[in-house]
Amino acid sequence: MKAFEYAAPSTIESAVSLLGDQWGETEILAGGTDLITSLKQGITAPDRVVSLKHLGLNDITVDEDKGTVTIGAMTPMGALASDNTIARHFPALAKAASNLGSPQMLSTGTVGGDLCQRPRCWYYRNGMGLLAQKDGKSLVEAGDNRYHAIFGNGGKAKFVSASSLGPALIALGATIATSSRRIPASEFFATPKSESERETVLKPNEIATAIEVPLSGLKNATYEVRHRRGLDWPYATASVAFQANGGKAQVVLGHVAPTPWVASQAAAVLNGAAVSSEIAAKCGAAASQGAAPLSKNGYKTKMVETAVKRAVLIAAGLQAEG
Repeated sequence: MKAFEYAAPSTIESAVSLLGDQWGETEILAGGTDLITSLKQGITAPDRVVSLKHLGLNDITVDEDKGTVTIGAMTPMGALASDNTIARHFPALAKAASNLGSPQMLSTGTVGGDLCQRPRCWYYRNGMGLLAQKDGKSLVEAGDNRYHAIFGNGGKAKFVSASSLGPALIALGATIATSSRRIPASEFFATPKSESERETVLKPNEIATAIEVPLSGLKNATYEVRHRRGLDWPYATASVAFQANGGKAQVVLGHVAPTPWVASQAAAVLNGAAVSSEIAAKCGAAASQGAAPLSKNGYKTKMVETAVKRAVLIAAGLQAEG
């Protein structure tokens, strides 16, 4: 591991002042569940690491006047999963957090870290670059792409977004507050076009400080398809949110595209509809439209359909969580 300077500032302003203007010059340390591994593997080699542990960004607060719940970016995933307010209003978020399973990840991993973690693509993690290119050709297309994207993979990026909370936050209409601005969750994630870019719209000298989720009364749920709970990332995830009386719906997929994937055709099936098993199945079928599987990940298409169908039924109270 390359030697680096370590800083643990006590204010957001001082933390920002310690960050660089180019990606890779400095790195932000939240829970460290991703960064420490990346440092050890040489995936990143910053000159300075800036810890956020003294900034006090770990509260979950309700603002009745604004009609929002604010989640500090340093809130541990376990605290999010066990919070009564989150469980009551945003079961999609609580489920996405609790599905991590691993006690270590739940106690150490943070909400902000989940949103900003780097891809788990094994080409990237083994030093072959974020876009896994060699001689201008994609290693992913010609190689083992079992866990790669089936949506939004027409460009160089074939990895999938690793965020567990991203799909639910987008479905719930959340906003990400940073040290300098507010970003709708639907605009927070980005697909890199070069090795020098990252997977969010954050700038190198910008810190995600909190997530604000509106108390809109939406029925919501998250359903994940996993190989095993707590030790692996999901094959596919679906987060849904809709009004109980049949208003505008949101269906967002996870772990199937370089960003959380908004399934607008699936949402159109739910808009204004009374949820039933038939409607849920149609919603699931619509969610897979437009999929473009690679050579070894076509199985994800059916998983998307199943995840969406079950998430819709759970949110409507027609199926128990499983």
